[in-house]
Amino acid sequence: MKQGRIVIVTGAAGGMGMLFVQRFLANGDTVIAADTSEEALAKLAEKLDEHVRLHTTVSDISDETSCATLADFALEKAGHVDVLINCAGFFPTQSFDEMSLADWNKVIGINLTGVFLMVKAVLPLMKGRGWGRIVNIGSGSMFEGVAEQTHYVAAKAGVLGFTRSLARVVGNEGITVNVVAPGLTLTPAVARSMPPEMVEAQIKARAIQRNEKGEDLVGTIFFLASPDSDFMTGQTINVDGGKHML
Repeated sequence: MKQGRIVIVTGAAGGMGMLFVQRFLANGDTVIAADTSEEALAKLAEKLDEHVRLHTTVSDISDETSCATLADFALEKAGHVDVLINCAGFFPTQSFDEMSLADWNKVIGINLTGVFLMVKAVLPLMKGRGWGRIVNIGSGSMFEGVAEQTHYVAAKAGVLGFTRSLARVVGNEGITVNVVAPGLTLTPAVARSMPPEMVEAQIKARAIQRNEKGEDLVGTIFFLASPDSDFMTGQTINVDGGKHML
């Protein structure tokens, strides 16, 4: 298993991101943990006992300048980047009739444009080393559509297309680009925002009929960030308990 990698995780203080940070640190990697909340990052550092290989920074991935600042921070702390995990996301529920252009732009800006901006900022720190990993968090919602999340589903479908095209751009650099598509994952943020009936409907539609947890995604993320996946790129790995069988 490859150790000592430099890993950037966006959305690092969230329910999924925090677990990814912990897994890479446990492997002996150095993690640049980015999130929009300074308070949440402080709690993350406290939870992990301010680990010497953990560096936290406040970043807004929908802002080009903020992404560039994050890349500069990674350069200062580590000199290069091996792995980029684009985990940050925003997933409101909203009827289409009530959706404004500002609502649409905010969701697209975080979930799709933010992935583009992060890759643009970080890729120069990855190229020229012969090996690298970009893992984008998609969503199982892009396979079926969700009436109350047209902006979010559109963004995640865009991430899928971006991933496939980017894989062809960077393949000769030894960099792979893949998507992990979770089902509805019961992180604290989801538990607060999603109607209980929507959560229950997801469980009933799965072959494995239980809540999906952030822990269910860690192994897949870690695999795609490892040499074990050297010949996989442009792929979508569906982790949803068998709701969608692709």
